[in-house]
Amino acid sequence: MGDQKGFIKYTERELPARRPVDLRLMDWKEVYAEYDHETLQRQASRCMDCGIPFCHNGCPLGNLIPEWNDLVYKGQWEDGIDRLHATNNFPEFTGRLCPAPCEASCVLGINQPAVTIKQVEVELINNAFDNGWVKPVMPTKETGKTVAVVGSGPAGLAAAQQLTRAGHTVTVLERADRIGGLLRYGIPEFKMEKRHIDRRVEQMEAEGTTFRTGVNVGVDLSVEELRSSYDAVILANGATSWRDLPIPGRELEGIYQAMEFLPWANKVQLGDDVVGEDGQPPITAKGKKVVIIGGGDTGADCLGTSLRQGAEIVHQFEIMPRPPDERAESTPWPTYPLMFRVSSAHEEGGERVFSVNTEKFTGENGKVTSLSAHEVVMSGGKFEKVEGSEFELECDLVLLAMGFVGPEREDFLDKLGVEYNGRGNVVRDDDFQSTVPGVFVAGDAGRGQSLIVWAIAEGRSAAAGADRYLTQETYLPAPIHPTQAPQR
Repeated sequence: MGDQKGFIKYTERELPARRPVDLRLMDWKEVYAEYDHETLQRQASRCMDCGIPFCHNGCPLGNLIPEWNDLVYKGQWEDGIDRLHATNNFPEFTGRLCPAPCEASCVLGINQPAVTIKQVEVELINNAFDNGWVKPVMPTKETGKTVAVVGSGPAGLAAAQQLTRAGHTVTVLERADRIGGLLRYGIPEFKMEKRHIDRRVEQMEAEGTTFRTGVNVGVDLSVEELRSSYDAVILANGATSWRDLPIPGRELEGIYQAMEFLPWANKVQLGDDVVGEDGQPPITAKGKKVVIIGGGDTGADCLGTSLRQGAEIVHQFEIMPRPPDERAESTPWPTYPLMFRVSSAHEEGGERVFSVNTEKFTGENGKVTSLSAHEVVMSGGKFEKVEGSEFELECDLVLLAMGFVGPEREDFLDKLGVEYNGRGNVVRDDDFQSTVPGVFVAGDAGRGQSLIVWAIAEGRSAAAGADRYLTQETYLPAPIHPTQAPQR
C-alpha cells in the first residue's frame, strides 16, 4: 500500500455532498454534487493493507478492492479501472445502486467508519469514461455458436458481454421498448441517469452484441423458435411477479403497484410523449395524498418520484419495526448490518411510519379515498395487532412497493419446461444450467429478488457455464456458486 498509515491519519469518512433538497426537487438529475480527486485519493489511502481483506467476501463479484484503492491513491487511474473491470462489467451501475456489502465487511469498519469503497468505484469509472478509456473489447476468435439472452437487466447484460467477448454470437431479447430492464424503468433518474446505460450499450454493440427490443419471448417469439434458432439460452428475465396486498378495497382505482407507477416518470424524462392534456403522465402523484406501502428501496424510489411530481403529502408504511441507529447485535461485523438508514429521498420529505399494517381501503365512486391500518408488534415470529392502535388515513394514491415473489411463468417459463424450487425460482445446477439442457439461469429469475451485484456476478457465472456447454471448456471467470448464499 502507498500509505500504510492512511487509516490512522484520516479517520473521517468523507462522501460527496448531496445537492440541496429544494434544488434537487426541481429536477430529476442525480442527487450528488461533484467530488474532487484529492479528497477521493485521501479516502482511498484509508484502505488498511489488512491481512485478510474481508471486503472480497462481502462483494459477490470478488472485486479486488484493496488493489484499486491503492492505485487510485497513487493516481494510477487507468490501471485502477483495468483492475476494476477485471471483475465487474458495470461499475457505473453498482457504484450508484449497490448497498455496498463490501463496506459492511471492511476491516476498518470494526472500530472506525469504513473505507468509502463504493465512491472510489464510481469515481474510477466516471474518470475512465471522461478520459476515453472505456473502449470495445473485441473477441479474438469466433466460435460460430449462437446464444440468446432473455432480459436486459444487469444479469443479462453481464452474461451477454462475457459471451460476446468469448467469441459467441449473442442476441439480447428485451420485451420493453428500450434496453436496461429495471435499470431503465424501475430505477428513477435521480438515482441513476439513463445515459449511463446508453453508453455501455454502445460499447456492447461495438463489441458485436445484438439487441432486440419489443420481443416478448413466449408471445412474439415462440419457445420452439427460440430453441431452434440458438445453441444456448440465458434466462435473465428477473423476478417481476410483484407481491400484492389482497385486502378489502384493493380493486379501487388509485391503487397501483410500484412498477405500474415508476416507469411513467422515467418515460417522461426520456422524452416519450406520454403526458395527457394536464401535462402529467397516466399515473402521477401531483397534488395527491400518497401512501406507499413498503419501506425498502423501491418504496424510497416511489417517495422521491412522488415528491418531484408535486405530491401534497406522502406517508411511507413499513410493517417491520424501526431499525436501531447503530448496527444491530443480530448482524455483527462482517455481516450486512441491520440499522436505520436515510436515503436521499427520505431527506426530501414524507413521513416514515414503522410497525404498521394496512387492513382495508375505502373509496367513493370507485376511487380510493382512505385506508384503515393498525400498529403491530412482532411476537413468536409473527405480527400481532396492537389493540386500540387503529387509525384511518386519507389518500387518493396508494403505491404497493412490497417486493417480488419470483419470475413470471405462464407465457414463457412453463412452456420452456424448466423446474422451480420451493420459492418459485428457476432451479439451476453448479454451472447455472436449468433442468432443460442448454438453458441457463442468471439473476433474480434463479435466486429471487436480490442485489445488483449478485445479478452481475450471476450473469458472469452463467456465461462461464454456457461457454463450457458450447465449447467444452471456458476461460471466463465464474465468481460465485449458485449455493454460495441462501436463495431468497
